[in-house]
Amino acid sequence: MTAVLLALLAALGYGVSDFYGGVAARKVTALRVVIYSYPFSVLLVLMLLPFVEGTPDAASIGWGLAAGVASGVAVWWFYAALASGPMAVVSPLTAVLVAGVPVLVGLVIGERPGPLAFTGIGFALIAVLLVSRESPDAVTEEITGGRELRFTKKVALLTVGSGLAFGFMFVFLHQTAASSGLWPLLAQRGAATGVVWATALSARQFQRLRGEPLRLACYIGILDVIANVALLHAFHGSLLSLVSVIGSLYPAATVLLAMVLLGERVGRQQQVGMVLALVSVGLIAAA
Repeated sequence: MTAVLLALLAALGYGVSDFYGGVAARKVTALRVVIYSYPFSVLLVLMLLPFVEGTPDAASIGWGLAAGVASGVAVWWFYAALASGPMAVVSPLTAVLVAGVPVLVGLVIGERPGPLAFTGIGFALIAVLLVSRESPDAVTEEITGGRELRFTKKVALLTVGSGLAFGFMFVFLHQTAASSGLWPLLAQRGAATGVVWATALSARQFQRLRGEPLRLACYIGILDVIANVALLHAFHGSLLSLVSVIGSLYPAATVLLAMVLLGERVGRQQQVGMVLALVSVGLIAAA
């Protein structure tokens, strides 16, 4: 039960972080935001290290570095896909891969959730797909507000690559040892920062932030650390497949905040998805 609650906290942290990221991206490019939020999260983890018991080991640090490279590449490819392709296709496909990859890996390595938990996993995968879809008016605006965004072969590769990278980030974090404390997370945030900075420099978007975008970047950094700490501890207490699929429900929090705070319309499919998300969590918790 504790692992389920921690995974829910992680999903909430990721979802609220994505909401702030979306608000910031309306003022500046998303890449300019993460070049601040990522290194800020490194500083936060450094501040937490003395208060969390743990001894670094080479294997856990290696898995943390791998998770960091995966997450940095995932963010890079995800934003590239959104820049050229329709969000109504890119976002749900990425989200399903993020949820599905750890589940498949968990089954391959021998995890066998009970019938209730397995049913919950199925509902969660469907919920992620539905919640991540844009409402019809948003899709119309995306096409009529400028050039039409097409799901080309390049966009498809970027989308699938991003989803796989995000999914394997979960897998890599799950491989870390509980005795290593937050050291793998420090390695993960550091490696991700390196990838994001290199990407920003190559794209010539390494520019200074001021005002509200800078404040939002700090909020995102704090939320990312909370989410990652919760997820790391959840992985150390339960199955990869169960924790990952709950953590992947983060789009529900993003959509809910957009509906309440920004007045965005939520489509029928998204509403069904949020209900299925609640049902899936209940089934997994009861297993």
